[in-house]
Amino acid sequence: MPIDESRTFVPVRIAVLTVSDSRSLAEDRSGDTLAERIEAAGHILAARLIERDEKLSIVARLHAWIDDPAIDCIITTGGTGVTGRDVTPEALAQVQDKEIPGFGELFRWLSFQTIGTSTIQSRATACVARGTYIFALPGSTGAVRDAWDGILASQLDSRFRPCNFVELMPRLMER
Repeated sequence: MPIDESRTFVPVRIAVLTVSDSRSLAEDRSGDTLAERIEAAGHILAARLIERDEKLSIVARLHAWIDDPAIDCIITTGGTGVTGRDVTPEALAQVQDKEIPGFGELFRWLSFQTIGTSTIQSRATACVARGTYIFALPGSTGAVRDAWDGILASQLDSRFRPCNFVELMPRLMER
């Protein structure tokens, strides 16, 4: 799909939330990979934190960032598996206004090409919450690369045709 160079690039202000019980920022390779790709694409890394795999903590952080006018988009990494501590999709469900089911479907299709049927263990998901996009990715660097390179790099580029998430941002709060 083409980038229309005649259109103006609009940088998106993106917050990165790593969900992990065991990582610190110094050890957060998937968060590093995501932050590097965000900045290399010309976007603004608006915030970056780690939250433990605790639904209420994740929900509180999401609410704070959703209400922050300096953040347009939140990307989480981690907590999307099927174990008892994986609660990121449940946290998104508590804050979302509208689910974006195609994101998870497309992510798993892309991921299948690199990890095969293991992709079925991912509950990657996305939504819109009070005018803010939220994308929940698995915690591996490979998953972050698949999601950013295969979906988010183009959908968060205002020049991407035929359509993209950025051009919809002014209308996300319509009722």
